[in-house]
Amino acid sequence: MLGLMMQTPLLLSSILMHAARSFPDVEIVSRTPDKPDHITSYSGLLERSSRLANALDSIGIKPGDRVATLAWNSYRHLELYFGISGMGAVCHTINPRLFVDQIIYIINHAEDAVVFFDLAFIDLVHSLMPQCPTVEAWIYLGEAGDAKIVGAKGFPSYEGFLSGCSEAYAWPEFDENTACGLCYTSGTTGNPKGVLYSHRSAVLHSCAAALPDACRISLDDTVALVSPMFHAMSWGMPYCATATGSKLVMAGQNVDGESLHRLFEDHGVTFAGGVPTVWLGYVRYLQSAGVKPTTLNRALIGGTACPASLMETLQDEYGVEVLHGWGMTETSPLATISKPLRKHMTSSRAERRSRQVKQGRALFGVEIGIRDGNNRKLPHDGKAVGDLVVRGPWIARAYYKMPESERADGWFFTGDVVTIDSDGYMQVTDRSKDVIKSGGEWISSIELENLAMAHPEIVEAAVIGIAHPKWDERPLVLAVRRQGARLEAQDLLTFYEGKIAKWWMPDDVLFVDELPHGATGKVLKTKLRELYGNRDSAAISQTGNPPAAEANGGSYVSPQLASRSRRHLRLTRGRTR
Repeated sequence: MLGLMMQTPLLLSSILMHAARSFPDVEIVSRTPDKPDHITSYSGLLERSSRLANALDSIGIKPGDRVATLAWNSYRHLELYFGISGMGAVCHTINPRLFVDQIIYIINHAEDAVVFFDLAFIDLVHSLMPQCPTVEAWIYLGEAGDAKIVGAKGFPSYEGFLSGCSEAYAWPEFDENTACGLCYTSGTTGNPKGVLYSHRSAVLHSCAAALPDACRISLDDTVALVSPMFHAMSWGMPYCATATGSKLVMAGQNVDGESLHRLFEDHGVTFAGGVPTVWLGYVRYLQSAGVKPTTLNRALIGGTACPASLMETLQDEYGVEVLHGWGMTETSPLATISKPLRKHMTSSRAERRSRQVKQGRALFGVEIGIRDGNNRKLPHDGKAVGDLVVRGPWIARAYYKMPESERADGWFFTGDVVTIDSDGYMQVTDRSKDVIKSGGEWISSIELENLAMAHPEIVEAAVIGIAHPKWDERPLVLAVRRQGARLEAQDLLTFYEGKIAKWWMPDDVLFVDELPHGATGKVLKTKLRELYGNRDSAAISQTGNPPAAEANGGSYVSPQLASRSRRHLRLTRGRTR
């Protein structure tokens, strides 16, 4: 027996129309480097998105066509989100931080018909155009006169494209499983892979993200879009905030600590999300300037594991609750968030923090599990370590144009190595490609990184495995010191003592001016392994005890550490001093 409920499809246009109907005057603010903040509203968003849909209709864009964006976070980009998808086409957000060859591959693989781009990317566009034959129009996001400033004469402008188009548009109804958005992975191994979202998945993800035990997004909030709109649809926040009627603030391209603090204070931001690198910069600015946030009360941190020291600083010093989450492009992206259960409320502060540093429990609609190398289920006991698998209504079942990537068992294998405890808290111990395999045992690079960043004189750290003739791999720490710090390698190694198993002790520490970051703000460990993976492997710790020696009272310490000279390497310049 079927129910007698209406079959109203879950479409992104319904979010847009609801916001304009229920919250017409709520502001949408965009910050640009050289102009006053642009302010519009949800009623204005509907009108302009309607004009865009009419304009796309006028040039023959059909349902299913891919229409690309190459842009920072702004009100125009938000109009593209809703206008393209609402008419039934696919909004393909391109990450401009990828290599040019990767972007060319992405555009050609997606077969984009139109590309809308910010004028900041005019040089990039010139290099792309000859190699992207499917693109029929390149339209810059600005006024007609803007092109003269940066040498983009001859390109049509966005405002000119919308000129004369009606503000009335009959948003079509179609199957809620229709594709709405296309994002490509970062492509750290091989070509980027396309993740094709549906209207249904996007709407359901928005509802789940707003729940009280998730991000708690409501009409009382001012939400800052800090995570780029070209990466995993800005973590779904453009849809989630619009659906709930939150005031929206677009950070634009400047997400340094000072810019974020001024943006948050100027517009009363209460909620923002970003990778740890962004929040580390924000905290460094607060500390150096001697200021505190007055309105920000929640920070969603994901992308990579949040260092416990960053979490403690935000919460204890600045009163900002940290929502530690996990997700990826393939999960829309929010899948888990760490929040204490009611039974944990009476636990000690240390016990509560030990759970908060984990990536958390699955959101409603998401199911997680762990598997061994033979795809057998592993227990959720907090001890078993295995591959994280996930499934749910906003999880990718296959990659775009890669039907062979769909698994018969209906689960998505994430590439993360995790534990899950009996209360459902998942903790990422490493990416499968980053875990350090030493003497047949696994060492978590993430845990060693978090401990390093807990040192008051360390700004950022990464840990990789370096080749070893006896133990296969041993840990190497690459760390960035605070300005003026005099910390030495042995000081940091001493800091590790008593906090980790003895055989986890890193073989060495190298101090660098900065770490390389990829297109989504994550540290590029592939680059670090390329530079340092085979560094002095034959000379380091050949006489050290194996990992299993700890059980016999052994202690693994590099005998070369105390005597060798300290070398402080500039990663970007390759200069030794």
